[in-house]
Amino acid sequence: MTLGEELVAAWRQSMVEDRPEVELGGQSFRVGRTRRQGLRTLALSVHDVLIEGIEQNPETKSRWAKLAQEGQRIMQFRVRGRYIGNVCEGQLMRYPAWKSLGLPD
Repeated sequence: MTLGEELVAAWRQSMVEDRPEVELGGQSFRVGRTRRQGLRTLALSVHDVLIEGIEQNPETKSRWAKLAQEGQRIMQFRVRGRYIGNVCEGQLMRYPAWKSLGLPD
């Protein structure tokens, strides 16, 4: 699987199937929750890249938050503190940081 496919699989398992653990490449990663708002969080190691994922907070003022308010399931992903993309209802959107960090397609 490509990195993008792995992120979509992580989104599906955590956001759609509501699983307590995500399984990717023979490894399991625990799905956590933030203390304050109960947003889902993930820490993954995929293709030798450490990736953090967090469910979109619907209480912010971004366009993604507006979609979350409308019921869309969105998870943002970052590497080394830079957001590399998100998955919204199964569709991966890569941000420019994906390329600048040299992440594989």
